[in-house]
Amino acid sequence: MWSAAEHAARGRSAAGGLMRGDTVPVAGRLLGNGPEAWIAFDAEMRRLQRFPGAPVTRLEARLCHPDGRIRAAALAAWRNPPAQLVLIRCADRVPQVRERARRVLGRVVAHHPVRTRDRALRALNRPVADDPSLVLTALTPLALRLGGRAHGAWAVEQLEAALAGRYSLLAAWWRPGLPSTTWSRNSLTVRQRDDMLERLAGSADRPTRRFAARVALAGGRYGAGELARRAAAERDTATGRMWTDAALAALAAGGPDEGAVDALLGSRLPAVRAAGVTALRRAGRAAEADRYLADPAGSVRACARWLLRQGGGDPYEHYLALLTGPGRVGRYAVTGFAEVAGPQDTPLLRGLLEHPEGPVRGAALAALRRRGARVETPVLLALLEDPSASTAREAALHLLPAAERLDPAVLAALTGPQWRPHTRRAAFRLLHGRGGSAELRASVALLTDPDPGTRRRARERVAAWNWLSTLDEGEAQRAELGGLLARAAEQLGSHELRLYRSPWA
Repeated sequence: MWSAAEHAARGRSAAGGLMRGDTVPVAGRLLGNGPEAWIAFDAEMRRLQRFPGAPVTRLEARLCHPDGRIRAAALAAWRNPPAQLVLIRCADRVPQVRERARRVLGRVVAHHPVRTRDRALRALNRPVADDPSLVLTALTPLALRLGGRAHGAWAVEQLEAALAGRYSLLAAWWRPGLPSTTWSRNSLTVRQRDDMLERLAGSADRPTRRFAARVALAGGRYGAGELARRAAAERDTATGRMWTDAALAALAAGGPDEGAVDALLGSRLPAVRAAGVTALRRAGRAAEADRYLADPAGSVRACARWLLRQGGGDPYEHYLALLTGPGRVGRYAVTGFAEVAGPQDTPLLRGLLEHPEGPVRGAALAALRRRGARVETPVLLALLEDPSASTAREAALHLLPAAERLDPAVLAALTGPQWRPHTRRAAFRLLHGRGGSAELRASVALLTDPDPGTRRRARERVAAWNWLSTLDEGEAQRAELGGLLARAAEQLGSHELRLYRSPWA
């Protein structure tokens, strides 16, 4: 999926192409791009047309012209302009342009003739059906982006009204004198509103999903079970919280469970799962709290401990049973135990450094580090070679405060190609913490590392390296530095290196 910056870049590119004489309609050029592309296109067209002699023959260009009179004339002259550009003009700073655009938008959306070859409709992905709700659905992300402008809230208000069925769709916008008694004939049907809301709720655009959730919740459309299922299916934390809060409110009001609690507990979002754990108490299922003591999310574990204590249980005893019992120990059981353990439990955590499961070893090492427990340097150096990436990473974090006292030759050896990528990364992190010529040697050596992440970090370090400072401080011989510089220039190019002068010329 493209980022907002990439969409904006495509919008600017389309504007540049139009100014160079590109004959492809803008709606076709920006087909499939997000709202940022249209906003960037409008801003770039306005910028380019500020230069003297800029061509203004194309209607798309005139619709984005810096002169408000030209923008208004373009709206009047164009029969079927791109709905996105008209929507942008609906938030125009010039009142005359703004009012005319709002009338035109009503005609485009509510009364546009349906033709399969209509480029404006193709750009909105409108199928062969006279359903204005489809056009409104496509325009919603852009309307929400424009909502923050001085005159941009108008479009959002109209979308909310259309979804609520309070008045006609858009016919009244382009015919201000239309009697209110005829609005109901032009309003979206209940089926259209429901389908539009479902499309908005399933959009890949997060602000659009939040808007759909807000409108749906204001209408009181769903019961606790459906609200919880929507919360569990959501991937955006803010939207998930909206559905979750509504589900909890419905349960608190005495509504039927309808599987709401189980749906919340099955969510991938920690905030939603935590709410589900809390809801267990109201549902009379507090005894299930121990199932969530080893949840991956700290907030869920905290809620489970709270619920357990409310029933008179002791989270510490449950965690101790998880770590010392015959069952399989999990990494998050170790993390949860460390959150309630006392100083007397440090030996137990040390013992887990020899556990056969790598994630468990990493979690135990992380717990010891957070508790400030000392682990012998030889043990930590050995754990840099651990098959588990999390264990090697935690070992490096343990050693980082004392990196200057470590033998650079030992660390440099661990950056060799025979070691696992996570071992090379951990050793390089320590060399970076140590600094000096040892870090420079490792950085140059890792410029060709097969691991992309390690290679990128090495390039960043070499590109920013102050070679003259290294020479002046006498950390390396001139000949050695010259060789390292030559190898670095071979990989990066001399233009990327931070050189003020060449002392080896």
